[in-house]
Amino acid sequence: MNNPANSDKQRKNLRKRLRQQRNALDTRTQREHALGLEKQLRHCNLFKRSQHIGLYLAEDGEIDPEVLIENAWRLNKKIYLPVLAPFGNHLYFAPYFKNSKMKLNRYKIAEPHVHPKHWLKPQQLSLILMPLVGFDKMGNRLGMGGGYYDRSLNFSRARKTPYKPYLIGLAHQLQLVKKLTHQPHDVPMLMVATEQQLYLCK
Repeated sequence: MNNPANSDKQRKNLRKRLRQQRNALDTRTQREHALGLEKQLRHCNLFKRSQHIGLYLAEDGEIDPEVLIENAWRLNKKIYLPVLAPFGNHLYFAPYFKNSKMKLNRYKIAEPHVHPKHWLKPQQLSLILMPLVGFDKMGNRLGMGGGYYDRSLNFSRARKTPYKPYLIGLAHQLQLVKKLTHQPHDVPMLMVATEQQLYLCK
């Protein structure tokens, strides 16, 4: 478990260290973690009940949800990937299929190449499974630093009790840290899933 991050400098250093650690995982270990992640979520009631699920394509050593996506398709669930709006700094979600035509966004990340009329707002999804760089057991999330998820999910910060879309972070177990200081713009997660276990955040 990594040390806490309290200041901006500490968060930046922690982000760099955790990215290095997950990028150091070899292909075999990444595959094992992907299978472990799918096993953890396969029996999760939120996943089983949800039909419209936001996910992502792994980059930069992130735990890979590919096996989970394939399982969701077999269960006739609808999968959506985040897309960047042409203007502004918010995320929408576009439908994703096995034969989807893809394009690269301004960060060179693949997105479904579909007309914006088919995009969904985060509020229209049942469940969003988010990538992260670090997390603690309280549900605090350390992202890549761009703030796209926090801005796009800002509507959920005022909620007293969790409801759709439910937010679950996906991570390698090595990304668990002792404590992350909650910042005003942070959107807390309901759960975090790793290859080893599910964390119900406090």
